[in-house]
Amino acid sequence: MDRRKFLGVSLASLAGSAAHAAAVGKKGVMFMNRIAPSISQLFIANLDGTGERKLLSDSQYDYNGAPSIKGDAVIFTSERRGDGQSDIYRAKIGGSGIEPLVVSDNVDDAGVLSPDGTKLAFVSTRNGYRANIWVLDITSGALKQLTGISDIHGEVGMPDGYFRPAWSPDGQWLVFSSDRNTRWYGHDGGAGWEHTQELAIYRIRGDGTGFEKLAQRPEYCLGSPKFSPDGTRIVFHELSREATWGARRPNYVGKTPSQIVSMDLASREWTYHTSGNDLKLQPQFINDTEIGYLVKYGPNEGLHYTSDRAPVLGKFRSPHWTADGKSVIYEKTSFQPIRPLGKELFSWDKDWDYRHMDVFPIIGRDGWLVYTEKQLGNSSIFIMRPDGSGKLKVFESSGHGLDIARVKMGLAGAFQPSWSGDGKWIVFGLGYWFAERGHETAAIWRVRRDGTGAEQLTDGTIHSGFPSVDPTNPNRIVFRVWSEKEKGLRLMDLTTKKITVLTQEADNLPGWSPNGKAIVFTRKRADSNFDVYTIEPDTGKLRRITTHEGSDGHAVWSYDNRILWSGSEQGFRDEAALYEMTFQQYGQIWVCDADGGNKRIITDSKWEDSMPIYVPNNYFPRK
Repeated sequence: MDRRKFLGVSLASLAGSAAHAAAVGKKGVMFMNRIAPSISQLFIANLDGTGERKLLSDSQYDYNGAPSIKGDAVIFTSERRGDGQSDIYRAKIGGSGIEPLVVSDNVDDAGVLSPDGTKLAFVSTRNGYRANIWVLDITSGALKQLTGISDIHGEVGMPDGYFRPAWSPDGQWLVFSSDRNTRWYGHDGGAGWEHTQELAIYRIRGDGTGFEKLAQRPEYCLGSPKFSPDGTRIVFHELSREATWGARRPNYVGKTPSQIVSMDLASREWTYHTSGNDLKLQPQFINDTEIGYLVKYGPNEGLHYTSDRAPVLGKFRSPHWTADGKSVIYEKTSFQPIRPLGKELFSWDKDWDYRHMDVFPIIGRDGWLVYTEKQLGNSSIFIMRPDGSGKLKVFESSGHGLDIARVKMGLAGAFQPSWSGDGKWIVFGLGYWFAERGHETAAIWRVRRDGTGAEQLTDGTIHSGFPSVDPTNPNRIVFRVWSEKEKGLRLMDLTTKKITVLTQEADNLPGWSPNGKAIVFTRKRADSNFDVYTIEPDTGKLRRITTHEGSDGHAVWSYDNRILWSGSEQGFRDEAALYEMTFQQYGQIWVCDADGGNKRIITDSKWEDSMPIYVPNNYFPRK
């Protein structure tokens, strides 16, 4: 594919699709960024890959298709009610007769029918926003929560999710994975912002009794368990805790090996069925002796088997083989075409419409948005009105010595633009970001709103980025610096270029409040936890806003001096290794008052949601 032609088409379509009016009957729009595939469709094929067809007659945004044991129906998750809202549906195996089984405004996912077809086990975030195992009696409609209640929960404040249930052949037991009683642990030995995941295998009866740990390996992830046809063994994938970070990053191909393992339930003896460096996931017994599994990423990507059956290569996800061993259901996902600016998302707040936005959006006092257009791959600075009109590139990141490959990977570019209070200038950081900061540089720049007068404000001798302008003084900015010797927030007077020290901790992503009294930022604490803080620049008064053991960050101010941020308090919503092209897929958006009071969660999807900004209706152009 000619990427230049593709991006040209995307830019044109984005400009048109972003044109949306104000939110009728609501306060306005919350723009936010979502990292998730833009397309997900279910397919069914023979084991050798022939006879492939779309599974559903009405194919929309669907995933996790699981056939019934009888082979007459398929259970699947769909976001038919809105982008980000997952519900569970049933259809005939031929693709017709689609009907909802579990519908709520929470995450409902990974549904599987019991062998007799009378019960549905699934994962849901209802009743507390954490992923738990539930069972639905399909005849009566009665729901029963099996985990996260009574004695079946982990340590408070720590990971405590339950994922990927599977029934035993006799319909008496469920096996599943869980990160209960583990710790929040960043990648690269705990240093990273994004969390890794340690999972063990558990079982429980369908009535909620008999909870038991079946398999665990410290500092490893054991996931996606399933029973053998005779019910005497379970099979699962095994990878290191650290590898759950690389498993969702395609640039780690060959560096995140995993193996397929089965365990005898009587003796608890393990058998390794694979070797090598491929990332092998989601195994299932095809018959008593043969196991099918997915290889994710790399030259061997596709469906593989522990027998001499030939693999079927291709970018498949979440495979489920039919009980007769003749067919396999899987999903095909893509991040192309890019989710358009202004695309309507499911809203969990009756007062606000939710719409998709690229990264680091900020609304100016005159009602214009400025943002980094990162998801198109060039990380340049754009402005536009909230309805998408007047879109203008004001700074092009290319032509400033940045490595094009790393720009396309989102590791370099022009990040976190900020309006001056008078709306004449935009300040931003230009350079290399994330892990690249350890051996590359970045500097603070500004440009006029018409794209002229670009100038560098810091000399680049120390990595500087993520600026914000004092809304009451267009000549005062805050930004963060990072080096082995020097960290923290700095204030700069743009008339004299004088820089003063505000903080000296590992602080990042500062943002000035609309009233100019405080700066919100993210701090990496000595215990490697990330929390949201505010500081009053004129008095030095420091306030800790979040205190949860999980990471909180990417905080911004709302127009009315409240704080929004992305937090991990509710934990993972699925097994981490099954995601891709994402960083912190557990991130949900929160809001609170300026003093940290009245905290509440305002998204509940299974995807990575962040970068929110409230735009009231009066900021939209009048038609």
